[in-house]
Amino acid sequence: MNTELTFELKSICFDETYHPADSTRLTTNFANLARGASRQQNLRNTLRMIDKRFNDLAHWDNPEGDRYAVELEIISVEMYLNGKSCDASFPLIEILKPSILDKATNKYIDGIAGNSFSSYVRDYDFSVLLPEYNLQRTEFKTPENFGDLHGKLFQEFVHSDVYQQRFHKQPVICISASTSKTYQQTGNQHPVLGTEYQQSELSSTDQYFAKMGMKVRFFMPPNSVAPFAFYFHGDLLNDYTNLELIGTIATMETFQKIYRPEIYNANSAAGKFYQPSLKHQDYSLTQIVYDREERSQLAVKQGKFTEEHFIKPYQHVLQQWAAEFAI
Repeated sequence: MNTELTFELKSICFDETYHPADSTRLTTNFANLARGASRQQNLRNTLRMIDKRFNDLAHWDNPEGDRYAVELEIISVEMYLNGKSCDASFPLIEILKPSILDKATNKYIDGIAGNSFSSYVRDYDFSVLLPEYNLQRTEFKTPENFGDLHGKLFQEFVHSDVYQQRFHKQPVICISASTSKTYQQTGNQHPVLGTEYQQSELSSTDQYFAKMGMKVRFFMPPNSVAPFAFYFHGDLLNDYTNLELIGTIATMETFQKIYRPEIYNANSAAGKFYQPSLKHQDYSLTQIVYDREERSQLAVKQGKFTEEHFIKPYQHVLQQWAAEFAI
């Protein structure tokens, strides 16, 4: 019997009243902020930072710096093996979808789906499979076919009717540049993405995203202090409008200032040659509470959850599906 994957989308607004869903990965950027005594202040300050950064970048015809407001939607992707009537369902990934309110016209502008990228299977790959594989090794390596299943699952979703009906453009994921690599300015400049950097070599994350069908480019937007990794299909510079790109930058730069202030809230900007470091001391903290150590511990727990409830029970079914996979 051929294995068929189907997808269902669920969404919830990321606003001051947001509470994480039961199926949400607790390491997810937005879920981590929405817990504890400071949850509402965290959310309010985060949303304010996103709006301010958006208006800073979208400065044309915006003399007061308050023309636009960003609204964020958390999209959860539930995957079913062989139809919704069976029990084999799993919370596959979560992404963010910005919508931009232009208060001058009172109209909404679609942002780009993607932004943050959360995946239980990726937790399994990086927090369970990879450490176990390297346990007895003196030199760090990745297993053969590392990331293949995850990449195929992601591509199946992006090419599905469910995705195409909900989103009009391919996703763009924006994350931190790798601390293990060095970056050099290329001289290429974009009005919104800013200064382009070239990486010394591909990181394991770059190779992982390549199996998702995504290429990577590195840009430091105007008034940012470090380059970001932008993962995309197609043509990053020409497939998206300036306002769409600004929505992604404003959202993800805000999260990175909170989570990696040593890099993205540093007090001096990256130069022509740059290597990110979490040991950097000259940086400022945001007024937003975040527990980075807890986040890394949860990634292991969630990776083991994936192994127990998805990888092992459906190993043969998934292997058969992956062997027959074709886009």
